[in-house]
Order: sequence, then C-alpha cells, then structure tokens
Amino acid sequence: MCDLCGDARHAAQVSRRDFLRTGAVAALAPWSIGAAMAADPPAPNVIAPADALKRLIDGNARYAANMPNERDFSAGRAARAQAQYPIAGILSCADSRVAPELAFDQGPGDLFVVRVAGNILNPDLLASLEYGVQFLGTPLVLVLGHTGCGAVDAAIKVLKAKAVLPGRLPELIAEIKPAVIAAQKAKSGDLLDNAIIENVRRQVSRLKNSPPVVQERYAAGKIDIVGAVYDLQTGKIALA
Repeated sequence: MCDLCGDARHAAQVSRRDFLRTGAVAALAPWSIGAAMAADPPAPNVIAPADALKRLIDGNARYAANMPNERDFSAGRAARAQAQYPIAGILSCADSRVAPELAFDQGPGDLFVVRVAGNILNPDLLASLEYGVQFLGTPLVLVLGHTGCGAVDAAIKVLKAKAVLPGRLPELIAEIKPAVIAAQKAKSGDLLDNAIIENVRRQVSRLKNSPPVVQERYAAGKIDIVGAVYDLQTGKIALA
C-alpha cells in the first residue's frame, strides 16, 4: 500500500520516503568506501629506490663492523606466511661465502635473492626478478659480484690459456667472456678485479634494457638498478 495515498494500486511503487532514504545511502556509499581504502596502510616496501639502497648500505656497514641488528627470527613469522614485502631484488653470485641477507644485515622477507655462479643474467633469473618487481613491489634491483670470483677467473683462464671446462660450464663462461675482453683493455689494475667489476656493470646494463617489465619500470623511474662488489676479506660492499 502506498505510504502517501493509501491506495493499494500504488503499493509496488517506491515511496518518496524510501526514495530519499535510498538516495542518502547511495550518496554516502562512495565516502564510506573511500574512507575504508584510505585507512589501509601502504605496504612496508613502498619506499623510494634511494631509501632502499641506503638501507642496504647502512646494513652492510653494520655487518662489516660486526655490529648487526639483533633479531628475533620467530617474530613476524605468521605475518610473513601471508605475504612478503622485499625492499630489493638481488642478483648474486652463488659463491658460498657470499650471503646477501647477512652482508646487508637484513631480516627474513627483506630481500628477494636469485643466485648463479658469476652473477650473470639469464632468462630464468630475469623472470624471477620481474616477478619481484611486478608482483612484490621491489623498488630496487642490485647485481652483487664479489672479489676472487671463481667464475670470472675461469673465463680468464679459458681466454688466456684455452682451458677446457666440463659439462655446461662453457655455456656459463661464455656469458662472462665479454667482460674479461673489455677488462683486458684497461691500462691499470688487476685483470681479475677489473673483469669482476666490468661483469657486474654489464649485467646492470642488461637489466636496464630487459623489456618489458624491468626496462619499463626503470625508464619510468619506479625502480633503480645498481651494481656492487662484495669484498671477501673485509665484508664491505662497494657500488660498482
């Protein structure tokens, strides 16, 4: 029955009071949704690339000084089981003496690390770093080489002494040879040290020019890509 005239024939129609009530709710709905969205805090790794790099540099300074942050590794385990928010993707050498989480004094969930001998970029590792950038929101990608790298040294031996390597090693070394050839042109310094740095720089360049995910986000300034070398003797990391 109509609320206005009492005529049963109007019962199916919306009353003025119902209309006003519905309109008020509809008008308030966007504000309620907006308020709920605004209340959601940003992810912990929504930081500038420069801030992520500073956290790594500061962490390495603590590590090298043997003053790492004390951590309760069980704390936050339940939260990490639900999601991860790494501040950096790390392309590291597989050398057992290089542990990025320790070297940068970062806790569980802070770094998204992929490793391979010689810290070279291949399709599988690129895909993993793309995943970190695209879906985990890592604002920084860092290529981490190290002093005394056996893979780079092997590439030098192959080029200079025609050393023959077994299995799939020649395929890996082939990716490092261009860095050694470029380092041979240097007028000073040790060939191995120069080749290690050159290899890191070349992998950084490859990442910057790897479409579509990494290249586009780097070009847009959404991420940064840098290289560094870890000193096995001192534990210090220097940007390359």
